[in-house]
Amino acid sequence: MTTPGDKTAVAWLASAASDPEACRRAWERNPLGVALLPAGRLWDVLVLPGELGRGTLDVLAPLAGRPGPVLADFGASRLGFFVPPGTASHWVATGVRGAGRGAWIVVPYPGRATGGVRWEVLPDGKGTLTDPVLLELAMHEAAARVVVGEARNP
Repeated sequence: MTTPGDKTAVAWLASAASDPEACRRAWERNPLGVALLPAGRLWDVLVLPGELGRGTLDVLAPLAGRPGPVLADFGASRLGFFVPPGTASHWVATGVRGAGRGAWIVVPYPGRATGGVRWEVLPDGKGTLTDPVLLELAMHEAAARVVVGEARNP
């Protein structure tokens, strides 16, 4: 089931494709409910390891109000934060992978359950992305929390 907000999110995501209508049709017909969309045009994706990604999202939400879209793979072993185009090419961080121009992302249809990948934070349909500066600050805070937690539980 989809809601009206999901429809604007679908339109925004599909606009990343070279043929948005073909993308929507393929998305509707795909039994897995996913589409392969190009990064680097409307957004890049920074992929963080699960524990750091979940901690970063916990820190980021109060800082950013509503962060940009965030994807999680099955089991949340990795989280992908949608950031402005060009961010991935300049990002340097151990354990963080960037998907920018030339990369493709498996994206689930907003508002539908799918296997393998899901939305932790749905796109709002307006193009809201996570601010890379806030993301970096949240990552540092999340990493510090992990280290402090490990020190308390040796």
